[in-house]
Amino acid sequence: MRTFSSPLPIDAALPGLVSALGTSNAAVLVAPPGAGKTTRVPLVLIDEAWATDKKVLVLEPRRLAARAAASRMAATLGEQVGDTVGLRVRFGSKVSKRTRIEVVTEGIFTRLVLDDPSLDGIAAVLFDEFHERSLDADLGLALARDAQQGLREDLRLLVMSATLDGARVASLLGNAPVVESEGRAFPVETRYLGRDPRARIENQVADAVERALRAEPGSLLVFLPGAGEIRRAETLLKERVRDPSVDVVALFGALDMRDQDRAIAPAPAGRRKVVLATSIAETSLTIEGVRVVIDSGLSRVPRYEPDVGITRLETVRVSRAAADQRRGRAGRTEPGVCYRLWDEPQTGSLEAYTRPVILSADLSSFVLDLAQWGATDPSTLAFLDQPPSAALSEAKTLLTELNAIDAQGRITEEGRKLRQLPLPPRLARMVVDAAAEGAGDMAATVAAIVTERGLGGDDVNLEHRLDQFRRDRSKRAEDARAMVKRWADTAGGRGAGEISAGEILALGYPDRIAKSRGGGTGAFLLANGRGGNVDPASSLAREAFLAVAELTGAAVQSRILLAAPITLPEIEARFGGKIEDRDAVTFDNGSASLRARRTRRLGALVLAEQIKQVSPDADTARTLAQGIVSLGLDKLPWSKAALQFRKRVGFLRKAEGDEWPDLSNEGLALNTADWLEPILIDKTSRSQIGADELSDAVMGPVPWNLRRRLDEEAPTHFTAPTGTAVPIDYEAEQGPTISIRVQELFGLSKHPSIADGRVPLVIELLSPGHKPVQITRDLPGFWHGSYADVRVEMRGRYPRHPWPADPANAPPTRRAKPRGQ
Repeated sequence: MRTFSSPLPIDAALPGLVSALGTSNAAVLVAPPGAGKTTRVPLVLIDEAWATDKKVLVLEPRRLAARAAASRMAATLGEQVGDTVGLRVRFGSKVSKRTRIEVVTEGIFTRLVLDDPSLDGIAAVLFDEFHERSLDADLGLALARDAQQGLREDLRLLVMSATLDGARVASLLGNAPVVESEGRAFPVETRYLGRDPRARIENQVADAVERALRAEPGSLLVFLPGAGEIRRAETLLKERVRDPSVDVVALFGALDMRDQDRAIAPAPAGRRKVVLATSIAETSLTIEGVRVVIDSGLSRVPRYEPDVGITRLETVRVSRAAADQRRGRAGRTEPGVCYRLWDEPQTGSLEAYTRPVILSADLSSFVLDLAQWGATDPSTLAFLDQPPSAALSEAKTLLTELNAIDAQGRITEEGRKLRQLPLPPRLARMVVDAAAEGAGDMAATVAAIVTERGLGGDDVNLEHRLDQFRRDRSKRAEDARAMVKRWADTAGGRGAGEISAGEILALGYPDRIAKSRGGGTGAFLLANGRGGNVDPASSLAREAFLAVAELTGAAVQSRILLAAPITLPEIEARFGGKIEDRDAVTFDNGSASLRARRTRRLGALVLAEQIKQVSPDADTARTLAQGIVSLGLDKLPWSKAALQFRKRVGFLRKAEGDEWPDLSNEGLALNTADWLEPILIDKTSRSQIGADELSDAVMGPVPWNLRRRLDEEAPTHFTAPTGTAVPIDYEAEQGPTISIRVQELFGLSKHPSIADGRVPLVIELLSPGHKPVQITRDLPGFWHGSYADVRVEMRGRYPRHPWPADPANAPPTRRAKPRGQ
């Protein structure tokens, strides 16, 4: 086994690893940060007999990590990258005939294995930092394992990580051996600073940096969730830190390669460095001289929303594994300190491991790659976590619309054409379609800016980014232009064309065409129904329509990060087949009437609108009924007879049960089809409803047999012994009530009742002057009881009216006694 002049902690585990891969075609290596697994293991494995005359591929999750790993291994051998150790990333390759180790990004490997499933000339594939669980890493391992089992039993697969459930991965690889390295982590003291959730994270980070600079020697590595927070923290620290020997630098993926290299380079002698980084610095990178880590505890991750087909960036708390990774960066070369911007008890509530991207990603590229592999069902391959069914279904729907797969999920010729471009399917479709119109260069440039964060700057307006990219003469921009040329050539159509940036963008994202909500406030509605905002100060805020590429924030109202203007004529010409003419009838609350409009719609967007005359029919009757209900049924022209009818039915429903329909406002509102809608069939307004037809309508739910019983059991009037028809009040609180003069009930020895004798009427007894005398539910009891007191009082007040001593046997009367009696 090869020996090295500089020992590393991983060296002790190498004999066991070599032995494991000598007898097995798969293994798992678990080693802590700083052990040296990334740069030492590949150099050892290329000397094994099974690797003779073949290459070892080392997969890294990011270009920065790939470049750093290749450079370090080449330096160990005293060579340049491109000799024994090569590099293959998106913006170019450095390989030669002498290359035995190729460091590649995970996405590059996915395309490599799809194009050559046998992996001819490859001895081993090493999945470094697999714990990050990127979608490309999961897919790459599944495809490599499938190729190993079906085509290349001699192919070695090695999964390496610092924080990983090794047993679970080993099981996935057929109970592969697990090799662990103890490593040489120097002790790291952890200090918890807490955090005020109301304050901006960059301000609290800047406070912690100042504190650490005063208290500790050495350079600092500071973890923040994204580029925005990093730039704001950088501005704060450059204002606050007065020590001229301290350099404040940024490190994130969108930076130019030279800026990234400067960030990870050792601080010059006598100087200190504060590196403000995203999670890009969690793994694979060693920044010499760092002995202090400040961890915000936050990370920015993509989250896919299948219902609207949008991937948005979400700021989340890191996992315990990620927090441990970050902490470990402080103890790589000497004892260190880690400041955490949360309280110690909160550590226990963090998720154990970082959430796998496969569970929250847009799976359209994933499904297209599987179709290219010939696997229409992901469960047939070795995935640690199966992809969610909702995201899979959404991906298949999109790919079918793009004509990339057929109804059975098999890749089409068009799908193979899209796969030739290393882009998400939407953007590949955009480039291919634009190229067919002679705008391949323009579309490929748009695709590069959309996929390469920071290319062309960070202006929200895509047109401004395009202008800045054209003027950019940096190495990254030159590499991107070369890549754009390759994409346009692959798509089969060079040229700028006469298509605007917004129209090109809309080719990829027709569901993200957005219409201004008006007022120049920067508020927009997208065709998929989602809301989005741009800064009111931006020129885009005054545009009528936008094509949106990227959003962030909550689903209801998001912040637009990248968009371009698009005109209504462009939308009409380009997407006429998707635009629908719809006639819509709505209820206007103000006038309580129907309004009809013809609209031209693209998804949720109303492109044009025309007022029409309402043509009443069954559908409009239903809409009008729903509107009337929403305003309240009490506002209908109910006659007294209709209201009493409803109360009578309600009384019997309460007394006898559910065989009687519910004619309360609540009951009628739930059943408009049986009574209200039929009378609205020829109407467009509430004002057109007459009281008589409303009365007839409300009787509809009451069948004829119940109507007959209604008159018998809940009559409208009580007929007094005198023949007077007294109306029964069914709305009274105490129950059905009549009000009648005492004399009209003389001779009545039985209390009046309704509901077939089950419910006594409440009788409000009146004086001859129609003043209340007494209320009773027991008339015979009244005659034999308190009547005597009433008689004494009434005889004095109304001497001309009869007040017999035995009212139960006296003749009823409506008149006073004749004069002289």
